[in-house]
Amino acid sequence: MITRRLFCGCLAGGLSLAATAAHAQSTECAVYTPDRLKSTTPDDAIARLKAGNERFTAGKMINCDLMAQVKQTVSNQSPFAAIVGCIDSRVVPELVFDQRIGDVFCARVAGAIVNTDIIGSLEYSVKVVGTKAIVVLGHNFCGAIKAAVDDVKLGNITALLKNFQPALATLTKADGHRDSHNDPLVQKVAEASARMTAVNIVKRSPIIKALVDAKQVKIVAAMHDIKTGKVSWLT
Repeated sequence: MITRRLFCGCLAGGLSLAATAAHAQSTECAVYTPDRLKSTTPDDAIARLKAGNERFTAGKMINCDLMAQVKQTVSNQSPFAAIVGCIDSRVVPELVFDQRIGDVFCARVAGAIVNTDIIGSLEYSVKVVGTKAIVVLGHNFCGAIKAAVDDVKLGNITALLKNFQPALATLTKADGHRDSHNDPLVQKVAEASARMTAVNIVKRSPIIKALVDAKQVKIVAAMHDIKTGKVSWLT
């Protein structure tokens, strides 16, 4: 028998959960302002991305009024993170991390490599805007990595694939035959490339290095699993 006390208790509990969910959605849907960005730490930025990926993989993505965010970001944008990702259609940073308009800068190129233009863009994000974290996001079964493993020669792709030579140099005989069908080998190259790219950003940019040294910005490498949607964070 459901008593009045039990009914009221259940109702109160349900309202409490609903209020908590509503508060969480309100927080996630609030656009970043310069003041909010200033109060965000690099660790806060990474934690927000991790929480977003957990929602993504759990099928609990938050729905926001995107048109309201469009209007709120007309005169200002203050993204808390910048993501260097691959052009792969299955690895969309805003979706993978459950972020929305005005939340993250994204630079996408095959294999998630960096060049002068991308590093300049990252310098703008962290030095001018105040973005707190840079994520180099690689992924498994990457076509660019596979092409590099197979030493493909094709138009401008040939020059692009030269960016993976340092990662390819980490391979040893123990990794087996150098072939794009050798999945563990391809994964090793992809992870090595993501790590090296993260390091390369600091090496090639005194501006970003100064901010990293001052602990105002954090740079991390990560891998997205296209089978599960989960992002793993590399050391």
